[in-house]
Amino acid sequence: MQRYIVILAMVLISCSNKSNESNIMAVKKAVEVFRQTMLHPDQSKFEALTSPLLSYGHSNGLIEDRENCIASMVDGKFKFLQIELTEETIDIEDNTAIVRHHFFARTHDEGKSPGTVSLKVLQVWHLHNGHWRLLSRQAVRI
Repeated sequence: MQRYIVILAMVLISCSNKSNESNIMAVKKAVEVFRQTMLHPDQSKFEALTSPLLSYGHSNGLIEDRENCIASMVDGKFKFLQIELTEETIDIEDNTAIVRHHFFARTHDEGKSPGTVSLKVLQVWHLHNGHWRLLSRQAVRI
């Protein structure tokens, strides 16, 4: 009997690990689609990727809600020419994912000369109806 319990525990752990790996891959994909959408802004894609409760913190201290964040990206207030994400980590607990990465971008924001930005970014993603949606983001300059 004890042998069957050990085998069952091993099967459950294996299934749990596969499920976690699957979730990590899904979050990685969502982060990448969000990065691509920042490069090629599309309101409907941003809406699909973000929570209605989005809190989007910029490195200059500006905090935008979902509506203002999407408008800023789509209207060109914040324009990204290139974005590289490195040093990415993803931790998942239940329906919440915490993503951290180094964010390097070439920018050409509205009314400014082209420039670069190097940031550390924290994102919080929430699994809702089978889709990972960005709930919160905060960046700091490095």
